[in-house]
Amino acid sequence: MTVNQMATVDRVDAIRLGGWRYCPGYEIYWMDMAAPAEPLALVSLVVRAGDAIVLVNCGPDASQLAPKPHGDPMETRQHVLESNPDEQLEPALATLGLRPDDITHVICTPFQIYSVGNLKRLRNAEICLSRRGWIDFHAPRWKEHPHDKRWACIPQDVLVDLVTDAWPRVHLVPDEDHEIVPGVETFWTGVHHRASIAVKIRTEQGVVIAGDAFMRLGNIERRHPIGINESMEEALAAYDRIAREADIIVPLYDPGVWERHPGGRIA
Repeated sequence: MTVNQMATVDRVDAIRLGGWRYCPGYEIYWMDMAAPAEPLALVSLVVRAGDAIVLVNCGPDASQLAPKPHGDPMETRQHVLESNPDEQLEPALATLGLRPDDITHVICTPFQIYSVGNLKRLRNAEICLSRRGWIDFHAPRWKEHPHDKRWACIPQDVLVDLVTDAWPRVHLVPDEDHEIVPGVETFWTGVHHRASIAVKIRTEQGVVIAGDAFMRLGNIERRHPIGINESMEEALAAYDRIAREADIIVPLYDPGVWERHPGGRIA
């Protein structure tokens, strides 16, 4: 695939905003009991596009994180989100010479404490959220959902800000090919959550697609869905589309991003 004459962005970088030390392999690869446990990273992208600086996911607020469990066995770290001091939003952005106030747009996928937790720190940013995910959050088909605990999706203080002070900056993006800024688009994937979207970024090196509907390249390359998925059909459809349209694929939970892209420079 080659980039056509449509607008391209100037630069794409990955920063790490925390992660999990232990994730069972069957949560990464559906029903694969032989898959080894692996860590997950919170990969955030910083996209520079002319005067715009777009942040994909803003990481968790450290004050909202559960205390670390006692004991050393890795199993005790399962599903425990951690964010070291240098992985908090401000110092992570500082490695690129940026401050939270420099961010002009933030895209959140899905709605979880680790993707929306620092929204209140981005006072100058347009906030881009899945319209479908927003409706589902407020009017879910099942009020009690085993995968979506309400205040783990959007913490109460963040939600209050979104519907009051920040509301003029909130943009509810439609499902298909929505342009955030020239060179940056989104499309709905589902799979992981109702609010899961893919971010499609046009660069001189090719089309970058990042998202949370896949945790590893193997999910897409082998069409092997993630274990934590809400729809097998959505997974296969999303993976087909991403494989067809992307030159560079960035799973937003993969520590291997920095191995494939030294220094975090994606494009």
